[in-house]
Amino acid sequence: MPTPIHSYRKYWAECFGPAPELPMSRAEMDALGWDSCDIIIVTGDAYVDHPSFGMAVIGRLLEAQGFRVGIIAQPDWTNTDAFRALGKPNLFFGVSAGNMDSMINRYTADRKRRNDDAYTPDNQGGKRPDRAVIVYSQRLREAYREVPLVIGSIEASLRRIAHYDYWSDKIRRSILLDSRADLLLYGNAERAIVDVAHRLAAGEPIQRIRDLRGTAFVRKRVPDGWREIDSTSIDRVGPVDKPANPYSAQSPAECSPEEVQVTQGEDVVRILDKVDDERPAVVRIPSFEQVRADPALYAHASRILHKETNPHNARPLVQAHGDREVWLNSPPIPLSTDELDWVFELPYTRLPHSHYGEARLPAYEMIRHSVNIMRGCFGGCTFCSITEHEGRIIQNRSESSILREVEKIRDTSPAFTGVISDLGGPTANMWRLACKSKDIEAKCRKLSCVFPGICKNLDTNQKPLVELYRKARELPGIKKVLIASGLRYDIAVETPEYVRELVTHHVGGYLKIAPEHTEDAPLNKMMKPGIGTYDRFKALFDKYSREAGKEQYLIPYFIAAHPGTSDRDMMNLALWLKRNKFRADQVQTFYPSPMATATAMYYSGKNPLQRITRDSDTMPTVRGLSQRRLHKAFLRYHDPDNWPMLRTALKKMGRADLIGNGKMHLVPPRQPGKRHAVVAGSQPFATQHNGLPRTPSRRRRGKQ
Repeated sequence: MPTPIHSYRKYWAECFGPAPELPMSRAEMDALGWDSCDIIIVTGDAYVDHPSFGMAVIGRLLEAQGFRVGIIAQPDWTNTDAFRALGKPNLFFGVSAGNMDSMINRYTADRKRRNDDAYTPDNQGGKRPDRAVIVYSQRLREAYREVPLVIGSIEASLRRIAHYDYWSDKIRRSILLDSRADLLLYGNAERAIVDVAHRLAAGEPIQRIRDLRGTAFVRKRVPDGWREIDSTSIDRVGPVDKPANPYSAQSPAECSPEEVQVTQGEDVVRILDKVDDERPAVVRIPSFEQVRADPALYAHASRILHKETNPHNARPLVQAHGDREVWLNSPPIPLSTDELDWVFELPYTRLPHSHYGEARLPAYEMIRHSVNIMRGCFGGCTFCSITEHEGRIIQNRSESSILREVEKIRDTSPAFTGVISDLGGPTANMWRLACKSKDIEAKCRKLSCVFPGICKNLDTNQKPLVELYRKARELPGIKKVLIASGLRYDIAVETPEYVRELVTHHVGGYLKIAPEHTEDAPLNKMMKPGIGTYDRFKALFDKYSREAGKEQYLIPYFIAAHPGTSDRDMMNLALWLKRNKFRADQVQTFYPSPMATATAMYYSGKNPLQRITRDSDTMPTVRGLSQRRLHKAFLRYHDPDNWPMLRTALKKMGRADLIGNGKMHLVPPRQPGKRHAVVAGSQPFATQHNGLPRTPSRRRRGKQ
């Protein structure tokens, strides 16, 4: 078992005590009586001392270990001056792009630059560079070449091996090489960062720290004593070549088509546990040069990496980059409930740093009165990076810790009006859900516990969550507890009592859920349940809303242009929207984030959810801008600006019968006049993919 993160002997600087807020300037350091910082964190976000912001969690965690921690937030990266503001740290620099990947933060799915940034004061764009981890690291190397450099955050986590980069449309090498960092911490890094800090403080060189879970680094070669498992090629399936019988007239080509052989590839990884060799094993995946040259090998490498994510059975991975080896240790062991409670109850102010004055921080305003109750997700959606970053084993806070945080918000937040905006996390309703058997969980390599159906070993009882909701809203001074995190509705229907509680007390008129599509082909590539599960949930939602005497609506979200989606799939989705009277205001086009399984599909045309072979079918991928726009247009079938494009597409698809003015038609035969017509029968509210419906009732609720 790992050492509990709150049981380390504290560093000598604990005598200074916790800082009111971690310093961002020399003047603040002087006021605290510090002559130097032990650790300095450089981040792409504005500094908000709230447990929903990664730099605050890591900063307060290290402070609780006795270290003096400074923050350099959103520095000017054009020179080294801002990076010298706090001086030279005694132990190391930590670099983070922030809560979001800097490229996803700055660009839309159509690669257009955004003009805003919710993690920057007054929503101002352009305050962080592209590929922030690399740029910040390069400036730090220029300023203090000899200081150890540790990189982390979701940006580094998802780029720990060779990866497809959507913005340059090419394979990039591991971020370790471009940043020249000494160590990369991936996933939730509390265990690793605490151990790194104490070992450096004890005088151990960072080049010797090579045994920590959840870390990646560069080395010259695989060290002695390791058993190397070669998975650098993919399966080749074909007929067995029987030796010719010189005494027979039968052709050797007439062997049974069932007689096939499989050489190398994933089978090697699958059976390596049976090898009688006590040496530790490392799995070699295709090199950077191989995956850059062969998209099928890229898909194969993605499949192997995702099979090696269970911290209880995952082996280290190694990937060659020229004459250097990028080594990934096994994922970190999840935090216990006791440890997670301790992390979330550190002395956060829950406020932006006073340096920002009255400036608005939209990301903070969205979450300041929310409470994170868990981490991780076992859904495994292929377009999402939560599992790659946080893991699929749920880390839970205790009920008492959650309720204490609700009370702290009530008692200390000057803007609190009695409404908790969310009790959730990556998902709303996975708190305390886990495999029924620890032995099975330790051996499982499934990418999802709920696809293609809910695993029989998964405990789906959400009654403890019902009790948590009841206790939270019964606290004195709490008027309302809303649930704003994404709801996993296929799990929710397993506990109807949970749906009743949610609908009766915790929905603010509209509930966001994400079926993502209606057609089986794209849903299977997403690892999402069929639309029938949505129908089951909607029936319960409508029933309990009526019983509560409330007029409430479901807001379903959908993705356009996901790998595996055809034009006909999008047409059928548009017809479903029309039948159900939904009009999407803003829609989400598939965004290929680094290391996601769906990104491997997008780049390679192969399906990493199945074994990759040279004979694997090529799946449809939507790469061209015109087709991506068409798929988006199908979701916004009601927008007259999209009608010419849709009419042309429907004619090409042989579905001109859907062009007309009737309720059964998708688009009218001609453009309207100056005043745009509204498609008949559509629901009278607009939805947007990244927020609640924009309606007068929502604006009124916002003022309550």
